[in-house]
Amino acid sequence: MSAVLSILDLAYIREGDTARDSFDASVKLAQLAETRGYRRIWYAEHHNMPSIGSSATSVLIAHVAAHTESIRLGAGGIMLPNHAPLTIAEQFGTLVTLHPGRIDLGLGRAPGSDQKTMYALRRDPASADRFPQDVLELQAYLRGVSRVPGVDAIPGKGTNVPLYILGSSLFGAQLAAKLGLPYANASHFSPDSLVDAVTLYRERFEPSEDLSEPYVIAGVNAIAADTTEDAHRQFEASLRRRVVQMVGRGQKFTPEEVDLIMTSPAGQQVAQMVRYSAVGTPTEVRTYLDEFAEHAQADELIVASHAENTESWLKTYDLLADVWRSAPVRLSGS
Repeated sequence: MSAVLSILDLAYIREGDTARDSFDASVKLAQLAETRGYRRIWYAEHHNMPSIGSSATSVLIAHVAAHTESIRLGAGGIMLPNHAPLTIAEQFGTLVTLHPGRIDLGLGRAPGSDQKTMYALRRDPASADRFPQDVLELQAYLRGVSRVPGVDAIPGKGTNVPLYILGSSLFGAQLAAKLGLPYANASHFSPDSLVDAVTLYRERFEPSEDLSEPYVIAGVNAIAADTTEDAHRQFEASLRRRVVQMVGRGQKFTPEEVDLIMTSPAGQQVAQMVRYSAVGTPTEVRTYLDEFAEHAQADELIVASHAENTESWLKTYDLLADVWRSAPVRLSGS
């Protein structure tokens, strides 16, 4: 049976658009996903990135939740070292109080930014070392058994917002297994660790009061279109944009210069980041995702799309829903 299907919305601010355009598109996607049977939509915390509008992740979740009725929404993820655990417990406690049974909290330890932005965030470079302890402190606030005597998350206390550990290395997989939490691998942009991380997680998983069996979410990219040719054209264009953004860092290039960058070692490295990508007609994308889910030992796929415009982006998820039938969800509380 098929894995559960979900969406990663990076809140792209496309060339010529504004952040408000991005947020409006996110609402449209969530409303579409709600009617088409997707399990959840997650938004990722990134900072100082001109093309991504989800920096204030909890605020964006609140906005989309106010314009939808039932689909689960959450962070995929909050970079916990950027924040005090109490603050995140309060934010997501507020969200789940306003939207009961609909809020997820995925946690990562990456900066979600560069070194200068880390400074602007007042983030201590060593804060990632405290990630396991911060996860436990956050979890305790949400359970109502604070690890800091005399301090409670209000709202948040007793809300038991479901936690997920995100990762692109073995560290996150090992932590998720030790804590008995669901694990989400960032294979949509960091594919190298996927198989080893998931295998380690499943082998070392320790049941907890949150989860009796391991549960794996794997990230994957997708572009679905009416024709194979159109889907691959869009994918090639998106790859060129990504290479320019990551290698060029704000510089302007001619098409010929982009061709050269694409074949350079740096360009090839960026291309490898999206190695797990389903591109083609809905049937072709469905076939790829089925094979990828088996390869990743995934219970759930979270799909990111880099289609060329908002219309094509929405169409990818609409077309995919036409050919997808998900297995029953067995993750309690989610």
